[in-house]
Amino acid sequence: MKTFTLPGTDMVVPNVILGLMRIQDKSDDEVRTLISTARDSGVTFLDHAAVYGNEKHGCERRFAEAMRLSSSEREQFTIQTKAGIIKDGPYFDFSYEELIRSVDGSLKALGTDYIDILLLHRPDALVEPEEVARAFDELSASGKVRAFGVSNQTPNQIELLRKQVKQPIVANQLQLSITHSPMVAQGLAMNMQGLDQSVVRDGGVLDYCRLNDITVQAWSPFQAGFFDGPFLGSDRYPELNAVVDRLAEKYGVPAEAIAVAWITRHPAQMQVVLGTTTPQRVAAAALGSDIALTRAEWYELLRAGGYTIP
Repeated sequence: MKTFTLPGTDMVVPNVILGLMRIQDKSDDEVRTLISTARDSGVTFLDHAAVYGNEKHGCERRFAEAMRLSSSEREQFTIQTKAGIIKDGPYFDFSYEELIRSVDGSLKALGTDYIDILLLHRPDALVEPEEVARAFDELSASGKVRAFGVSNQTPNQIELLRKQVKQPIVANQLQLSITHSPMVAQGLAMNMQGLDQSVVRDGGVLDYCRLNDITVQAWSPFQAGFFDGPFLGSDRYPELNAVVDRLAEKYGVPAEAIAVAWITRHPAQMQVVLGTTTPQRVAAAALGSDIALTRAEWYELLRAGGYTIP
């Protein structure tokens, strides 16, 4: 498992993350097996959110009840959580009061006295950067949160926050897979009139993150689109799966590893967020961390995923 020092922090982290949004109804044994399999594979970075679960902090609480981590065990993991989505609606709330309330709730649910990274969960159109800055200052000074980031935000939305926030924005969690990669593919089709791929929908977020030392965390790495099913093994993508299967055989790994390797091959040094609760798939995907696809293979996968390579 490849690791790196997360820019803006002193944390050494793996380039594969285990997301825990689907563990609410898992038994203690199932949760422990999932986490231990991830840890044995080198995946020691865990992603939570206050909104995950049947109720607020539900999955965070389920994790803590099952794991019952000692202080020394807690230090073996990088734990990230997110705040700002209100289930009733849903709607978004980045107010000072909600951010403080959400973090305090996460700390209690997780059974820990600090969170390694706090992300703002999606953009809040009514955000007041001064309130976010006030919350971040208090959470940082109290030792409750070590570092801060965002999710699904454009360059200008981040710049708006940075106008007031003193702490580095260390991560931006964005959807990315071989078949859902406009942030990568749009630049390849730059200025190609009439080609939808050339339309910049995100303000050039990938280049912006690289320029500003913000780590992209790629969620839904196996999804074809927005939660419309995986592309791996799907008859909707026969050409892509043929390429994936050929490369999986070449490198001696499962197909999931090739999907992960396509993302980790990018020089932006991204992290891949796994959403599966199947231990075997976590172990399979983690193998992609150490695979260095060639440029020809990387571009072949992107082309087979439906994008134009001029």
